[in-house]
Amino acid sequence: MESKITSVVDPYYVKCHIDVMCGRFALTATPEELLELFGLLEAEGFPARFNIAPTQPIIVIVASDRPEPGSNLPERKAVLVRWGFTPGWVKDPSKFPLLINARAETAIGKAAFRAAMRHRRVLVPASGFYEWRRPVKGSREASQAFWVRPKKGGIVAFAGLMETWSSADGSEVDTAAILTTDANRAVSHIHDRMPVVIQPEDFSRWLDCKSQEPREVADLMVPAAEDYFEAIPVSDKVNKVGTGPELQDEVAPIAPIPKRGRSDDRDDGGQMSLF
Repeated sequence: MESKITSVVDPYYVKCHIDVMCGRFALTATPEELLELFGLLEAEGFPARFNIAPTQPIIVIVASDRPEPGSNLPERKAVLVRWGFTPGWVKDPSKFPLLINARAETAIGKAAFRAAMRHRRVLVPASGFYEWRRPVKGSREASQAFWVRPKKGGIVAFAGLMETWSSADGSEVDTAAILTTDANRAVSHIHDRMPVVIQPEDFSRWLDCKSQEPREVADLMVPAAEDYFEAIPVSDKVNKVGTGPELQDEVAPIAPIPKRGRSDDRDDGGQMSLF
């Protein structure tokens, strides 16, 4: 598995841009499962990770260089990147907002993501993600964490963007962001955004940046089917980096789950939110 990760910011303790919501996701699949789903030639052993945080290394799937005619090499490969997108034109990453998400509706028009949308679309394997339901402003209700996973289990592929940032001394770091869209009904009672999910039959089209322009894959950047995810209430252990499988144990919800209200009626309370 290829990797060009160097330290360009202090790990994790970094201020996020106000329009970007910090969060967590998990990947507990085996290398064999990644090989099978994405059609890879190899995937190095990577430990199960139950609480992946911004600036940490993540696996992304990219299109391989176009093989020679008759070659049996796979069309895709896995690489390690830093979760936190840095555009190539940034001079000092420590002074640039941490971009872990990109809004699918507007990414092609944003200077930070325009080139990556056209040339460097990737897939981000995950077992699911965490999200917080925020209390109404002025209430004393606590935030409730949820583990959001595919109902049928297995690996989900988030749509992502990748960029390689080069420093003045020639060192490089591969970085990535996850694309988000409006939440479907399974998630909207928790948050109004969710990751863009790319289905296996669309992997090749999404990764094909040579013949598929952003407008030609716009139909893929939509909410997942209503019955694709399930949301399980979990404890606030997700706030701690390094927790294990107990993080995903179901707990009794703090309060009945209300119908989704306006996002400006919620109090984020300093918690972190992925999408």
